Amino acid sequence: MDIALFQPEIAGNVGTSLRTAACFGVAAHIIEPCGFPFSLQALKRAGMDYAEQAEIHRHANWDMFDDWRRSRQKKLILFTTKGATPLPDFTFTPDDILLFGAESSGVPDHVHDAADARVMIPMLANFRSLNVAVSAGIALAEALRQTKGFPA
Repeated sequence: MDIALFQPEIAGNVGTSLRTAACFGVAAHIIEPCGFPFSLQALKRAGMDYAEQAEIHRHANWDMFDDWRRSRQKKLILFTTKGATPLPDFTFTPDDILLFGAESSGVPDHVHDAADARVMIPMLANFRSLNVAVSAGIALAEALRQTKGFPA
């Protein structure tokens, strides 16, 4: 199981997501460009003292990330407010990559089209979306629960 952040804009959200990935022993992919100067020092300033323990993969752009994941035959599960499948109804596999879009804009249509599945986290009506780091934590916990992938 991996998580991936598409062109994240807020260092604090990246730091929180990387901390979650480190705590659960999953890889984290950052698909650049970022909306801030990406460095371990910037993440530490954002309060992410787990950066050295996280397995971080940086991809210079979407095409490089997509080529990487296709070469490893990993399914891409996009979390989106436009998702067709509610999270409780989706079945994960251990090799899935959970993808989360940019805070202000999500992902463009070509990324939606590349996804093997689109999943939404159900919430009350009249709310636009959850924070991306919160969404990543919720989704990862459910995916690991289903696949029995929690660390011992």
